[in-house]
Amino acid sequence: MAKLTLVYGMRLLPSEEVTEIGEGTIKLKNGHEAHVPLHLLEGSKEEIEKQLRCSVDAFFDLYPEI
Repeated sequence: MAKLTLVYGMRLLPSEEVTEIGEGTIKLKNGHEAHVPLHLLEGSKEEIEKQLRCSVDAFFDLYPEI
């Protein structure tokens, strides 16, 4: 299997300050671009941590071959 790269980022902001989220852009060696959707998790610290764990587990469930 090829060596993989996981691209991610995190930032905590006050919920009332967020009005819109978009996607991140990755530039590839071949000149193409890839796009990374951004996800919004809201709640207490514990609720966000739980949602994040579930999200990561679900992400890897999409790729059972790795």
